[in-house]
Amino acid sequence: MNGRGYGEAGQDGHSGRRGQDGAGRIDHHGAMNPSPPRDSLLWLVAIAVFMQMLDTTIVNTALPAMARGLGESPLRMQAVVIAYSLTVAILIPASGWLADRFGTRAVFLAAIVLFTLGSLGCALSQSLAQIVGARIVQGIGGAMLLPVGRLAVLRTFPGAGFLRAMSLVTMPGLAGPMIGPTLGGWLVEAASWHWIFLINLPMGLVGLVWAVRVMPDLRGEPGRRFDLGGYVLLATGMVAVLLALDGLPLRRGGYGVLCGLFGVGVLAILAYARHARRSTQPLFPPALLDVRLFRVGVSGNLVSRLGSSGMPFLIPLLLQVALGYSALQAGLMMIPVAAASMFIKRPAVWLIGRYGYRNVLVVNTFLVGLAMASFGLIGPGHPVWLLVVQFAAFGAVNSLQFTAMNTVALRDLKGTLASSGNSALSMVMMLSMSLGVAIASGLLAFFSGLSVAGGEVSVLAGFQATFVCIGLLSALSAAIFWRLGDDAVRAPQAPIDV
Repeated sequence: MNGRGYGEAGQDGHSGRRGQDGAGRIDHHGAMNPSPPRDSLLWLVAIAVFMQMLDTTIVNTALPAMARGLGESPLRMQAVVIAYSLTVAILIPASGWLADRFGTRAVFLAAIVLFTLGSLGCALSQSLAQIVGARIVQGIGGAMLLPVGRLAVLRTFPGAGFLRAMSLVTMPGLAGPMIGPTLGGWLVEAASWHWIFLINLPMGLVGLVWAVRVMPDLRGEPGRRFDLGGYVLLATGMVAVLLALDGLPLRRGGYGVLCGLFGVGVLAILAYARHARRSTQPLFPPALLDVRLFRVGVSGNLVSRLGSSGMPFLIPLLLQVALGYSALQAGLMMIPVAAASMFIKRPAVWLIGRYGYRNVLVVNTFLVGLAMASFGLIGPGHPVWLLVVQFAAFGAVNSLQFTAMNTVALRDLKGTLASSGNSALSMVMMLSMSLGVAIASGLLAFFSGLSVAGGEVSVLAGFQATFVCIGLLSALSAAIFWRLGDDAVRAPQAPIDV
């Protein structure tokens, strides 16, 4: 999942009862000395990370083929992406409570079953509405799969062992963005788009059997109350705002209905903010917003990702629909993005330590916007080597952006605020992914539908204008990061990448 979720909760003292399956040894230096069952747990969660990262990236390359198979326009397939990411965002606040209430084993097993059934439903879908419904089921499973897996690792490997354990768990996930687009393109050409979902079935079955054997049954504090009222308000607000933004360019239902829906969403979010101030156990403590770095980091995250989150959706469509690339060729062209993203991780720590968060984020935000806007120059006859350079440049600056703004948001959170802030940041990241795709698809629909003298704007011109607009949107978030102040200069101890 494109988020840390609830899986890192507990470092702040949110303790849980450790089941017998999770028993293990920590030596007097705090280092891991895992027994075989504990090693198996790490591999299980690592596969869950890989499955979710693969599923997040494999779909985009296959969207044009899916559109042909379902009789839809490839430029109207954003709901397939949004349904999954929005569902994950909505359920992130509930995943930790579910694990505490019903146990990590039961919730993890349920997550695998739902994710696998959702994948099967996607493969069997005969219409866009059916595949969107199946993606929602898949998202329910994905929202619990990764956070609960991380929570089990945290409670099985406490203290210094946790960071080492999580480094092993997240390594396979880094391969997802590298493999996903290319694998998706190959499956589309070698078989059909249905196989991008069918490949989850054997992994799901193996994971289910494995989880029964090695996933510990860990539970949290008995009687911890879940803020159902606040959850309903927040979820309603997110869904209403997103549906309004997604329907606005095509005027689905009319402007009056869409504006009313947007207003309902805003009112629900404001009602949640008021509710959180009065509740004794809110979903997210209002004190989080009193921490300046968290406030600036989260708001910058949201605005910055509104542009960059649309790129994985737009790039494969540009290559296939506007430039005539095959699905496999489009997938291969995404490798420079993923490779550059991985390469920049180590230099990112040095850059932040040398120049500070504010300087890095302000300058790099402009570079991210410029890199995205440069895709507006792509046209017929564009040299492949130049495309590779553009893709790699975007991958590098975008990865640096994520590392810096995620880490600064959580840097000053201590005690009970640490896990809540982590979960809130994960929710914002997944929400911004949904909003980013909705905005990108909306702009593309708007520009592609414009009429000019002599006819309509070409599809390529629509893509070009869209890239310029989302690049400008991302660049504007530099003004948010300027508010960080001169004290935000310490290098991150453990960069957070999503």
